Amino acid sequence: MALKESGPGTGTYIPCDVTKEDEIKRLIEVTVKTHGRIDCLINNAGWHPPDQTIDDTSAQEFHDLLNLNLIGYFLTAKYALPHLRKTQGNIINISSLVGIIGQKYAIPYVATKGAITAMTKAMAVDESQYNVRVNSISPGNIWTPLWEELSSHSANPEDMVLGGKDAQLLGRMGTADECAKAALYLAADGTFCTGIDLLLTGGAELNYGNKNQQKIIHH
Repeated sequence: MALKESGPGTGTYIPCDVTKEDEIKRLIEVTVKTHGRIDCLINNAGWHPPDQTIDDTSAQEFHDLLNLNLIGYFLTAKYALPHLRKTQGNIINISSLVGIIGQKYAIPYVATKGAITAMTKAMAVDESQYNVRVNSISPGNIWTPLWEELSSHSANPEDMVLGGKDAQLLGRMGTADECAKAALYLAADGTFCTGIDLLLTGGAELNYGNKNQQKIIHH
């Protein structure tokens, strides 16, 4: 209730390239200098490339995505943790449902998200001695500018968007607001949650579906 009564609060934008360690260190330093403390870190920076087959993906492309999607999370947590231990705060790592169930033509991306989920659990174990909670959220299809961009590269964007909606039992994609509410729960109310992966998916992982890939193989 106190949170609702205090109003929307304020935000400070600090540009940061999360593939550069010195910029991550500066991000944390400026945050602490501005606010005096850190109570919660939400790692959310990442990218989903267009379709990538293993034959057409270079080792460098894989390395670059690992640096952006995974190592950036690791380094931001590393430099935030000394401050989070003082406040007994928490970390929320945004992962993805595909880190659990896989995804077509997305081996590097799926690998980064699976690693985020696993890293979250390892961090939760190590940081529990300081009463720092570490959790992850694995969204399914969330309608974002990135989803819109990815669909625009497909042969039939309307069909791709419809397929994205139909993948959920609830018949729609999730929203950024629903993701924010899930993060707020873990940050403020889920005080007995650590090491969990919250599936924010609309039921996309449930039930059988048409998954036969044999028809796409060309001999």
